[in-house]
Amino acid sequence: MAPARRRAAVGGLTIRVVPDSRRVGIFGGTFDPIHCGHLDIGDAAVRALGLQRLYIMTAHVPPHRPQPCASAFHRFAMVSIAVGGRDGWRASDLELRTAAPSYTSATLKTFHARGYRPHDLFFVLGADAFADVETWRDYPAILRDAHFAVVSRPAFPVDMLPGRLPSLTGRMVKPQSAAPPRVIPVAAHSMDPSIILIDAETMDVSSTGIRERCKAGVSIAGLVPAGVQQHIAQHGLYTCAPTARGGPGRRASDASEASETGRLHGQD
Repeated sequence: MAPARRRAAVGGLTIRVVPDSRRVGIFGGTFDPIHCGHLDIGDAAVRALGLQRLYIMTAHVPPHRPQPCASAFHRFAMVSIAVGGRDGWRASDLELRTAAPSYTSATLKTFHARGYRPHDLFFVLGADAFADVETWRDYPAILRDAHFAVVSRPAFPVDMLPGRLPSLTGRMVKPQSAAPPRVIPVAAHSMDPSIILIDAETMDVSSTGIRERCKAGVSIAGLVPAGVQQHIAQHGLYTCAPTARGGPGRRASDASEASETGRLHGQD
């Protein structure tokens, strides 16, 4: 049986206490390649929420959608290299072990089937990616499947989201700096998981920019972990012309044939 959760009001703020062992973050993306901006997002979520585990989940992209430049093997290998030595971080091939598209809603349901409740899960992503959440598959029901931990990105701070997504403003909360990480703020009068806005500095870098630098023969030192840079060089990745991609902040396979088919989650 899952540990009990407590809900209380402190100083006018509604909070939820989630047991340490049940605070699990999920950070999904194409990671083509993973870069220091991704790691900054993960670090910010771990610090703000006291996550005990953070799964970095490489997306499967089905054959009928625009393909990443690097194979699933290389993308997962780079994620594994990047998370090495980070306490509590795990490279996950969950989405790569199925032929189905890597929809966020399906991934969260898999965690539910493993015994995790929505309030145990924190789906981590950048503010630029979350800005398009209304186009995602199973929206708005997906927002009941986990907390969404949204981190500022360069040129897209989390403070822009209430204006971009006014219908969700009532569910948006910010971690309290004086509160211990295990105290999770919950929107007033709501039993649903929260949209947690985390204002943190993250490196101004994108996977698209890294691929373009590699193709042009420009150094990517400092933009990706050293081990990832070595893997890219050893295998000659990203030296060919890039394939068609989705816009910033979403996975390649986000660009669906018809908007009503839904979106896959993603980070560039």
